Amino acid sequence: MLAPQPSPPAPPAPPARPWPHRVALSPWTRPALLVVILGAAAGSLLLWDPAALLSGGLTSAVPGVWQAPAFVAVYALGTLAFLPRPALNAAAGLLFGIEQGLLLAVLGTALGAAPAFGLGRWLGRDALRPLLRGRALTALDRRFTEQGFRSVLLLRLFPGLPFQAGNFAAAFSGVRFAPFLAATAIGVVPSTAAYVVAAASARTPGSSAFVVSAAAIALMVLISLVSVWRAARRRPRAAEAA
Repeated sequence: MLAPQPSPPAPPAPPARPWPHRVALSPWTRPALLVVILGAAAGSLLLWDPAALLSGGLTSAVPGVWQAPAFVAVYALGTLAFLPRPALNAAAGLLFGIEQGLLLAVLGTALGAAPAFGLGRWLGRDALRPLLRGRALTALDRRFTEQGFRSVLLLRLFPGLPFQAGNFAAAFSGVRFAPFLAATAIGVVPSTAAYVVAAASARTPGSSAFVVSAAAIALMVLISLVSVWRAARRRPRAAEAA
């Protein structure tokens, strides 16, 4: 009678991951880290004053050949720190005039949007996408995924949407980076130009450039206020329907 064959040895158990690695893979660790990074960016304004740099300190502290690159860097950091873009655009017009100021402001906008998109995509998307269960949110996410350039372009052309909100809305969706950045650079041109031209021509308030740019700014403010008013009217109706 044959002796029973011994069973093959069980494969060794995989080594347990160390505690910090398990925490790093937690679904909610990345969004928490995103909040910490954005809070640190906003809190950095206590340590440096971009408004002072953009209002004239930059031109006196930086050699002429480096003033334009330094302005773009300060502009990009300012958007990450939640500084309002209209103020940054006005500084571009005051310091560099219409043509160069518009170019530098658009470059600074794109340079500030890129890391915001990367942070939102890497740290927030995986945790927040399971929350897109409503029909409207699902349809919006599908549109961003399938028509990324057009969707981001419409976001940028709408004057009432905060800049960082557009960055993270795109990052949390399926839009790719290249269409996002291209649509951002193109879509911000009209609103950016209005503030740059207004600031550059502020010394001659009777000029056609100042009048047209001021009218464009007033129109954008009006559109934003109407949008907020309409959104506020929809909320009670939605609550009653629910």
